[in-house]
Amino acid sequence: MRIGFGYDVHKLVEGRKLFIGGIEIPHTHGLLGHSDADVLIHAICDALLGAAALRDIGYHFPDTAAEYDGIDSKILLAKTMRLVRDAGYELGNIDATVCAEAPKLNPHIDKMRQCLAECMNVDIGDISIKATTTEKLGFTGRREGISAYAVALIQ
Repeated sequence: MRIGFGYDVHKLVEGRKLFIGGIEIPHTHGLLGHSDADVLIHAICDALLGAAALRDIGYHFPDTAAEYDGIDSKILLAKTMRLVRDAGYELGNIDATVCAEAPKLNPHIDKMRQCLAECMNVDIGDISIKATTTEKLGFTGRREGISAYAVALIQ
C-alpha cells in the first residue's frame, strides 16, 4: 500500500466556466489555467501520481504543450489512472478537500463523486470530497482563487 498527496490552486477570473470535480458549477467566475483548471481533479492526479512515484501532473501533462490547451481535466484523470494501473497499482481510496469561499460546493459533492468514480472506473465509495472555506482569510477568503488538497491510497 502506498499513499500520495496532491495540492492545486487556480485563480478565479471572469469570463470562464467553473469546473470542479469534473462538473460545471454555476458561478460568476471560473478558474484560470491552461486546461479547464479543475483544481480538484488536478490535486487528485498529483496524489495518484505521487503515490505511484510517477512524478506530477506537470511532468505528464505540461502546460507548455498545445495538446492540453483547454483540455477537459477528466481526460487527464483517466490518463493518470492508466499510468497508475500500468505501474501495477489500483486505487484504494481518495480523500479530498476543496477550499472555496464561494460558490457553496456542498450541493454538488454527490455529483462530483459520481463523475470522478465513473472517470476513474472505481466505486463511488472510494471517493470522499469535502468542502470548506478559509473563514474569509487569505486569497481564498478574498475570493481570488480556489485550492484543493487530496490524498490517495493505492495498492
